[in-house]
Amino acid sequence: MTATAPLAERVLRGEQGALARALTLVERRAPGCDEVVAELHRAAGRAHVIGVTGPPGSGKSTLVAAMAAEYRRAGRTVGIIAVDPSSVFTGGAILGDRIRMSELAGDRGVFIRSFATRGALGGLARVALDAVTVLDAAGRDVVVLETVGVGQAEVDVVSGAQSVAVVSVPGLGDGVQAIKAGLLEIADVHVVNKADREGAHRTVSELREMLRLSRRRPGQWNVPVEQTVAHSGEGVPDLIERFDEHMTWMAGNGERERRARRAAATRIRWAAEELVRGRLRPGSPAFDAAVDEVAGKRDDPAAAARRLLEQL
Repeated sequence: MTATAPLAERVLRGEQGALARALTLVERRAPGCDEVVAELHRAAGRAHVIGVTGPPGSGKSTLVAAMAAEYRRAGRTVGIIAVDPSSVFTGGAILGDRIRMSELAGDRGVFIRSFATRGALGGLARVALDAVTVLDAAGRDVVVLETVGVGQAEVDVVSGAQSVAVVSVPGLGDGVQAIKAGLLEIADVHVVNKADREGAHRTVSELREMLRLSRRRPGQWNVPVEQTVAHSGEGVPDLIERFDEHMTWMAGNGERERRARRAAATRIRWAAEELVRGRLRPGSPAFDAAVDEVAGKRDDPAAAARRLLEQL
C-alpha cells in the first residue's frame, strides 16, 4: 500500500477532512498528488458534472448557489468547484464565489472549493479537472464546475463537464457574445438569468433564433433556453429538470461515453504539457545548450525543439 492510499481511502469514505486535504494536494500539485488522483480516478465516474459558464455579471455564482439548494432539497449531495480570478499579490483565488455562496455554509451535503486561474487560459484552472475527480470519487451526486467568467475564451469548460450551461443576462448583448466566444456551440442548456429584467424575452427569442439557424445533426440534443431569477430561485427547478433530461439523453445515445473520452483526451494532453514544461526550462543542461545553439544561429527553434522532445 502506498503512503497516499490511506488519504484516498478516506476520501472514498466521504470524510470531509480528507476531502479538503486531497483538494489542497491537487491545488498545490504537492508530492503524492498524482498518486492520490490515480487512486480516486478508478472510483470516479458516477457524478453528474455540470459546467456553468458565461460573461461576467451574468449571475453565475448566485445561480450555482440556487442550483445547489435545489439539489439539496431533492436529497442529492453537491460539490462545487469555483474557478476564481487570481490575486495579484498572492496568486491565490479571490474567493468571491464562496462569499456569494455563504448561505450554503454548514450543510455537509455541499462542498465548495475555489481555485485560482493562475493564468490558465479558457477560464478553467487545469487543477479543476482533478478536483472534479476528487469530489466525484467522494460520492457527490452532482459536481458543478463554475468558470471565472472571462467572457471570450471559456470553451475549455466542455473538457471537464457532461452538461454545459451558458448563462446570459438581458441587456449585455449576450446573443452576439455567445456566437463570438463559441459558446453557442458548447451549450447543452442556455440560461437567461435575471429574467425579471426588461428585455429578457428578447434575449430568449434571439437565442432561440440562433439555435434554429445553427447546423444540427440528426438525433442531436435539442438545446433548451431556460429563464431564471437566481436570487429568488425562480426557474431553477425547471433548469435542474433540463439537466436531468440531458443526462438521460446522453445515457441513451452513447454521448456520455463520448464525452468521457473527450475529457480523458484533454487531461492526458494537459498532463503531458505539464511534464514537458517541467523538463524544458532554463537551468536544464540540454535546454540551455539548445538555447545557445539557436541564439548563435547554429540551429533553428523548431529543430531544437524536436531534438529536445526526442531526448525526453
